[in-house]
Amino acid sequence: MLNHTEIISLLWYDHDMRVLLQRVKQASVSIDGILASSIQAGYLLFLCMMNDDSEEDTGILVEKILHLRLFEGVDGKINDQTIVDVKGEILLVSQFTLAANLQKGNRPDYTAAAPAAMAKIIYDQFLAQLKTSGLTVESGTFGADMDVTLINDGPVTLLLDTKTRL
Repeated sequence: MLNHTEIISLLWYDHDMRVLLQRVKQASVSIDGILASSIQAGYLLFLCMMNDDSEEDTGILVEKILHLRLFEGVDGKINDQTIVDVKGEILLVSQFTLAANLQKGNRPDYTAAAPAAMAKIIYDQFLAQLKTSGLTVESGTFGADMDVTLINDGPVTLLLDTKTRL
């Protein structure tokens, strides 16, 4: 049987790649007041890479995102069509703050986030895999201080991660 310290250790070190997905009517990213990228209807994805993420995690999330049925069909329900079906667009933004651990007070701890060099590699893999979908895929600038604007559609917002195997 695990003691309290061992349980906390397992929780602390067993992290998951995370994506905050928002279905949007439009979204854009600006850096220093200059428009860097923008999309029309589709998904705005905030991606957080963690210390123990792998290429397998990237593939799992990309497949899930592309096959989620979050768009309306002829019956008007939002569970009928995928982003591929509606030829939606995707905007990918790196978001290390999704790694925040708030268990020890009010100051967020981001040590579970992947180091920048590793996170950049995973981010680029994720972006490349999204682009194989044939959809319009735009991105922010990894590591930049970005202004993100969006019009949420629905609103529809989901938090996806890899360790729960979606």
